[in-house]
Amino acid sequence: MSWSDDYRVPFDGSFRIARARTAPPKGAPDEKECRTELARLVERVSDTQQILYAHDVRALLVIFQGMDAAGKDGTIRAVLSGVNPAGCQVYSFKTPTAEELDHDFLWRTSRCLPERGRIGVFNRSYYEEVLVVRVHPEFLERQSLPRPIKLGRIWDDRFESIRDHERHLARNGTIVLKFWLHVSRDEQRRRFLARLEDPSRMWKYNEADLAERGHWHEYMKACQDALRNTSRPWAPWYTIPADDKPYMRMTVAHVIATALKRLKLKHPKPDSAQRATFARMKRQLEKAE
Repeated sequence: MSWSDDYRVPFDGSFRIARARTAPPKGAPDEKECRTELARLVERVSDTQQILYAHDVRALLVIFQGMDAAGKDGTIRAVLSGVNPAGCQVYSFKTPTAEELDHDFLWRTSRCLPERGRIGVFNRSYYEEVLVVRVHPEFLERQSLPRPIKLGRIWDDRFESIRDHERHLARNGTIVLKFWLHVSRDEQRRRFLARLEDPSRMWKYNEADLAERGHWHEYMKACQDALRNTSRPWAPWYTIPADDKPYMRMTVAHVIATALKRLKLKHPKPDSAQRATFARMKRQLEKAE
């Protein structure tokens, strides 16, 4: 077990969002220590990704969810800054297009799953369908679903579909890690104000963000139900304290680095035929002018 496992959501359905931390625990590393440790972990992730790529059997899918201004973009940028771009794919999922709405809710993300040997990152994901859409069930009207739509069942059905989907990915070699960046309502307010006061960051602000803030408690309930129903050993959720960005980024990096280390991957060893081929190539190169 590692200290970052403290933030893993239990698999027994007992999770309560009200008990999840938004700030680092007492005695946590200070900002300088977090940045130093983050740099070390980023290097570890980068090195392990090279082996993952060479191994070409496993893949890693990292999913980020959180309220507006929780720090998803910055965390992705900070944690994956040292990874070879050829081995990492990042996708952001916004409002579904008309084409996406004509398919099931897992379709648009399924097209973006990482190939073997690569790290895939989803900035928001199919979990929007049990978070945003649950808070705004009127969005279901655009989804061309079979009628009648039974709100009493649809969320449980979607949880079941998500569990099956992630179990399928795990069975086929994809490691699934899911992060809820847990920012407090007060900290979100401070970040919104900071955006409005900084010309270089005003573009990040959307008036709809303030409207969504008014649904805070509904989002917390939807989040609690989603994490309770879909945190499983093959696809765990982690609730990461997000009020302190350096601590948050270091913790996310620690979870990713630890998960990759647990794979115990090694560079592929050539078989006898490959060794003979390499020896012949070496002789030819040594004789070449």
